[in-house]
Amino acid sequence: MTIDDKTKTELEAAVFRRLVAHLRSRTDVQNIDLMNLAGFCRNCLSNWLKEAADEKGAAMTKDESREAVYGMPYETWKTKHQGAATPEQLAAMKKSGSGH
Repeated sequence: MTIDDKTKTELEAAVFRRLVAHLRSRTDVQNIDLMNLAGFCRNCLSNWLKEAADEKGAAMTKDESREAVYGMPYETWKTKHQGAATPEQLAAMKKSGSGH
């Protein structure tokens, strides 16, 4: 199957939107769990979005990229959904050497 560049970009954008929507619906999954299991988290996605905007010369702040991923200001999301990391989660993160 051959897909033209425009269609490929549209498909990739749709997948990104679906991933972000899924993560927004799974507020029970903590970023540290994502980091420990997958090596990336919501913050990584927002950083990658900002980097892509910067590469294209599109104006986007770190706060705007985080809000695009979290669906609300980051501080609001943290207050509503982020729990304290357990000693086990912190140990797993240290062991994984995730760099966060």
